[in-house]
Amino acid sequence: MDATFDSDKRKILSALSHGSIFLSQLLFSAGIPAALWIISDDPVVKESSKEALNFHINIWVYSFIIGILCWLLIGWLFVIPLLIFQWVMPVFAIASSFRNTDSAFRYPFILRFL
Repeated sequence: MDATFDSDKRKILSALSHGSIFLSQLLFSAGIPAALWIISDDPVVKESSKEALNFHINIWVYSFIIGILCWLLIGWLFVIPLLIFQWVMPVFAIASSFRNTDSAFRYPFILRFL
């Protein structure tokens, strides 16, 4: 038997997992999608949370690499594109969560660690 899930709850939880990046780049903001990934029974919310957590990890990795490159004086070229990517992609993900409740948004240009 196919389980049905509340689409409004799915929208809100998926958007919350993607929007958590706006809190900060610290570990606290990654705790929201991690908790939703563990607690939720909804497969779309689980996939959205996992994707948001992968996005957090990628932003940390990209920031670390760009931070090292800044010491070599070439990293400054990548700071603005990273900030744009970090702010624009979650907005697309939140909009996709509200528009399409049957599938999770997949971020482009990220490595999927989880």
